[in-house]
Amino acid sequence: MTDGAVAGDAARERLHAEAVAITAELVAIDSTNTGDPATIGDGETRVCHRIAELLDEVGIASELVESVPGRGSLFARVEGSDPDAGGLVVHGHVDVVPAVPEDWTVPPFSGEIRDGWLYGRGTVDMKNMLGMMLAVIRHHRREGITPRRPLLLAFFADEEAAGVMGAKWVVRERPDLFDGMTHALSEVGGWSVPVAGRRLYPIAIAEKGVAWAKVSAHGAAAHASRPTADNAAAAVAGAVHRVATREYPVAPTEANTALAAVVGEIADVSADVANLPRHLDVLGHFGPLVEASLSHTASPTVLNAGYKTNVIPAEAHAEIDCRVLPGGEDTFRAEIEQELGPDVSVEWTWAPPIAAPADDPLVGVIREAVRESDADSLVVPYLLPASTDNKHLAPLGIEGYGFVPLRVPDEFDVFGHFHAVDERVPVDALHFGADVLDRVLRSA
Repeated sequence: MTDGAVAGDAARERLHAEAVAITAELVAIDSTNTGDPATIGDGETRVCHRIAELLDEVGIASELVESVPGRGSLFARVEGSDPDAGGLVVHGHVDVVPAVPEDWTVPPFSGEIRDGWLYGRGTVDMKNMLGMMLAVIRHHRREGITPRRPLLLAFFADEEAAGVMGAKWVVRERPDLFDGMTHALSEVGGWSVPVAGRRLYPIAIAEKGVAWAKVSAHGAAAHASRPTADNAAAAVAGAVHRVATREYPVAPTEANTALAAVVGEIADVSADVANLPRHLDVLGHFGPLVEASLSHTASPTVLNAGYKTNVIPAEAHAEIDCRVLPGGEDTFRAEIEQELGPDVSVEWTWAPPIAAPADDPLVGVIREAVRESDADSLVVPYLLPASTDNKHLAPLGIEGYGFVPLRVPDEFDVFGHFHAVDERVPVDALHFGADVLDRVLRSA
């Protein structure tokens, strides 16, 4: 073995070790986002300070931006060899959802390794990506590697509460930070899924829109022994029931059509997206996520009416979480309002769906980067039924993709560990992910 090969192996081992160590260190910084400003604390800024130190160690300057004290987001630019290439935002969020320690096998903010698994809140959502990003960039600086295109490393606060004090605030107040950026890479995707003897790595090329409906009805308060025609509770209950039981048919999108074609080919089933609901079993634990991506959905979540059994209330309210496919931006809300009927009013909180091209060169780079570590793999587009900070970048013209590379045991449901008790990730999955991300950021 040549001295160069020895040096290369040593550099690779250090990359792997740092991906694990940095992830564990960031997990150990409690950056819980409760959603209540009074109880959130300054964990996000403390994570950003540590990230800034890790970047400074290899000569990369960064800028901390706080929407309010303690709610920090951090940004660092890395110049590329092709200054005319559109820039890539590589981003993750520094906040995590709460964890109840007594429910866990290990302390959720310990970053403890047991039997080859790294445990802790954020190990899959998504301090693992932060750890791999930082390990790769530090590796590049030590090895003198320059990426092809300019990179913006972004570490956002508040993603777990819709990004209001994080990405959404930064895009509004500091759009200059994103000058020259054309693409973005972040969550949710990239973990391996076993399908018909192959490993699929889903890449989110689109996200459903968010349409939160606040439904209200008003009537006259009255004694409940004498029914009234304008019973607010009945009006809201009926309206919510109609929406909840409405059928939402499968609607083709670029993402789910492409996924259906791949599943059809490798599992020898129909490649028609309309038939995909009948073949979700071949996708295993990935099936429920795909199922939610095939049509619009509406889930009643809050009901509020009345204060006493024998009093007909004067008003009633409900909230419905609706998720909207790309292509439904202009019609969905009107259809739901018609279903709710004339006896209620509705107020919308709205974030439109986003979609990026499945054939973008970035997807090709990711596909080849994965194949170098997993030769028989398939990177497949899918539509995320939830939301990420890519939604906030979309108004700036930035095409967002979700791909955090992890090769995991076939039985391990990565998405099922988002926000779960005993959240964890295999140590060797972080090694795999660092290798793939290294290749992507070099040549994207």
